[in-house]
Amino acid sequence: MSVELAYRGDIAVITLNRPEAMNALNAGMIDRIGSLIDEAAAASPRALLFTGAGGKAFCAGADIKEMLERSKGEHRAAARAGQCTFAKLDSLPFPSLAVIQGVALGGGLELAMACTFRIAVAGARFGLPEIKLGLIPGYGGTQRLPLLIGKARALEMIASGRLVDTEEAARLGLVHRVVDAGEPVELGIRFLDGLGVRFPAALSFARTAVDKALTVSLEDGLKLEADLFTAATQTTDAGEGMHAFLEKRKPAFTGR
Repeated sequence: MSVELAYRGDIAVITLNRPEAMNALNAGMIDRIGSLIDEAAAASPRALLFTGAGGKAFCAGADIKEMLERSKGEHRAAARAGQCTFAKLDSLPFPSLAVIQGVALGGGLELAMACTFRIAVAGARFGLPEIKLGLIPGYGGTQRLPLLIGKARALEMIASGRLVDTEEAARLGLVHRVVDAGEPVELGIRFLDGLGVRFPAALSFARTAVDKALTVSLEDGLKLEADLFTAATQTTDAGEGMHAFLEKRKPAFTGR
């Protein structure tokens, strides 16, 4: 299979496994990614981790040969399919992480940007080079990149199609951390372990609140925050977290 799902303990791992094409995304891979995200969600892991096979690329973008064969209507359907698949990551109750080794270009970077977190192995490169083909990003790049690095920087990257290295990507806020070379899954688990033994149910509320902060007025955002804070107080994890604090021990979150 060109996309595979496996588990490392309580971590779900989706691997883009088409190294002969630098893990370029075709329509079948997009569909399978969506199905595997759903499958992982049903298993309720601690987190979902994405990697690319082969070491040279997380994902080099969309399959250009396949794109040349599409009609106008098929192009729109393909763009919406990619957008909808990647948007599934937004609604997961647990975080997702892209471990980027080699290049993350076009649709590959768009997949990584849809994840909650991104870490990069030193030497990785990033870009949305669609403009060099007379195109623009179609899987969410024009929307997610400005939210991550700001409108002006995003437009410059998209308009130039240039690639950025790990140092610039970290400075821009495109990746959360640059790490030394290693086995991608192990690097990802190490990063996740550094964030906490188990993520509480409140994480999904926090993600919703932060996402909305960029699209609604401050007044509406504060109302939403109050609603989500109230909902968080009613979770089992909240009771466990507060009791653990008072008892001076680490909380044992269950994600409920």
